[in-house]
Amino acid sequence: MTITPLALTRPASVTDERLRRLVARVPGSTGATWKLTEVYTGETLVELPQSAPADIEQAFTVARAAQEKWAATPLKQRLAVFKRAHALFVDRAPQVTDLIQVESGKNRRMAIEETCDPAMVMSHYLRRAAKLLAPVRRGGPVPLLTTSTEIRQPKGVVGIIAPWNFPFATGISDAVPALMAGNAVILKPDNKTALSPLYGIQLLEEAGLPEGLFQVVCGEGPDVGPTLIDNADYVMFTGSTATGRVIGERAGRNLIGCCLELGGKNPMIVLDDADLAETVQGAIFGAFGNTGQICMHIERIYLPESRYDEFKDAFVAKAKALDVRAAYDFGPDMGSLVSVDHLRRVQSHVDDAVAKGATVLCGGKPRPDLGPAFFEPTILEGVTKDMLCGVTETFGPVVALHKYRTVDEAVALANDTDYGLNASVWGGDLGAARAVAARIESGNVNINDILATAYASKGTPSGGVKTSGVGARHGDQGLLKYTDVQQVAVLKKQVMGARPGQDYDKYVKGMLSGLKLMRKLRIR
Repeated sequence: MTITPLALTRPASVTDERLRRLVARVPGSTGATWKLTEVYTGETLVELPQSAPADIEQAFTVARAAQEKWAATPLKQRLAVFKRAHALFVDRAPQVTDLIQVESGKNRRMAIEETCDPAMVMSHYLRRAAKLLAPVRRGGPVPLLTTSTEIRQPKGVVGIIAPWNFPFATGISDAVPALMAGNAVILKPDNKTALSPLYGIQLLEEAGLPEGLFQVVCGEGPDVGPTLIDNADYVMFTGSTATGRVIGERAGRNLIGCCLELGGKNPMIVLDDADLAETVQGAIFGAFGNTGQICMHIERIYLPESRYDEFKDAFVAKAKALDVRAAYDFGPDMGSLVSVDHLRRVQSHVDDAVAKGATVLCGGKPRPDLGPAFFEPTILEGVTKDMLCGVTETFGPVVALHKYRTVDEAVALANDTDYGLNASVWGGDLGAARAVAARIESGNVNINDILATAYASKGTPSGGVKTSGVGARHGDQGLLKYTDVQQVAVLKKQVMGARPGQDYDKYVKGMLSGLKLMRKLRIR
């Protein structure tokens, strides 16, 4: 199929000169490049250098030298950089939004929301970092005569592998606590969406982050990933479960830690007392927000038999009314998929479901008249587990409706998956909704919301269970994972063991009596 590029004016801030300056940050000694395209039109934006293994190794060499100085910088001075950066990120949000849109094709409403995430992460850890990184004095084994202090040391150089669906949020937000903790960062964004994180690093450097401390390398995963992981002291990855397994295995061989936020097949359970209008509106965002390209978005909706038809009718009507088109303003409700290749994946899932008996209630087709990678909001029913979209993450604007008879059945259906990243429960009785939420096997569960309340709660860890991941971002864990614990123990007097000439039986009796006394007095 031949697609004629749309007559769409690129945002004024996205100039050829700005794009050249951004990609000039990426090392590429071989001269190999990737054609980074404007998703709405398919036109080439800029040639993105591709990093060879030697480029990556050199980036780590520079980063390690910068990290030594950064780790020795007082924490107060490190945090001051992020106080300045917070203001810059908020002030430059419109320009960041422009870059996010041209590289990812998402609608502007979602793009501007993405720009807020790094600022929110900075704000949270600016409040918490000093306490989390401060030495903590613990009790030693012998009261008064021993002490033990927990000291947090930076890992060194952290490798971050960011996805294309939220390149700015993951590329920058995951780096912020690592940098605050005294680490350097080497980021590998997806080739398709490298521009916005590159601009984010520029803003951090404008705020005072030392050059060389936060670097970017680019290339396809199999070409770049092994060298990055083999040189890193810790790896943060967001992406597919299949790739996460490969990264986790390599990190394990290198005896380094990793945090993996992986795929999901996220369920939404609607209880019989849920508010219909609010639930339908929530489902619209859950299924079609960011064109369905959110790790925590909804792909399965479970409805009580008594309310199935009214929900279905209202949901289908609202989906059909969505404004789907290419625009650099806040008008459209939904934008494009990220690429033609991804459109083919989404189409294959829908075609497979239809071939095996599923019914398309709305959508189901590409829209080349809107742009190369547009796909209609699609609602299916009759989806079963022998279909691709019944068990595998589609990651597009496709959602399946299912009936249930009892709440127990709904919970069982929601848990009938290898994934466990996010879930959503809707009901009028919050106590009953919480009881259902507690039974769902998922790292995140939102009540009367789809995902934003959980993800935006930066004080609480967010991660997956089962094959949806290992570890978490956000919360205290989201910063402490980028540190090693060093214990400094002090013995003030030589009392650990029998005294010279002391009968050992007598020493043992005294030791055991001491343990009983300390337990009784709750000293140890």
